[in-house]
Amino acid sequence: MVGAFRQPDNGLAGWIAKLKEADMPVTMTKYLRTVLYGDTLFSAVGALLMGAGAPFLSPLLDLPSTLLVGAGLVLVPWVLGLGVVVRRRHVPRIVLVDIVSINFLWCAACLGLLASGAIAPDGLGIAFVVAQALVVALFGVLQFLGLREAVAAV
Repeated sequence: MVGAFRQPDNGLAGWIAKLKEADMPVTMTKYLRTVLYGDTLFSAVGALLMGAGAPFLSPLLDLPSTLLVGAGLVLVPWVLGLGVVVRRRHVPRIVLVDIVSINFLWCAACLGLLASGAIAPDGLGIAFVVAQALVVALFGVLQFLGLREAVAAV
């Protein structure tokens, strides 16, 4: 295996050493900070749009208003957390890995919700869910690349 998933040559001791590296600080690069600012801005707009705009969006997208409000409310602590992280000069690696992972989980949850049939949005609603899921996945990829670059620079 290659990259981050390559098993260390020294077995269990190597894996333990890798786990200890998780809390090692990573110096925030300009690229990584820019991508995190973008994620923060996109998430803040999404929180406001879905949270406050649910009464208008729900009939337009044929999505449940409670789903939109819930998604908007979930984004509020996410935006606050990203706002704290993006202002730091050094961030524990595990925090950045968590941000990337949460973005991919959000994308998977959105697409899974559509595939499950639990909701039945119209075409515009499907486009809305898929578009925001793809943007979030793109942020995850860009953050992963930025994290890899920042770790390699150490």
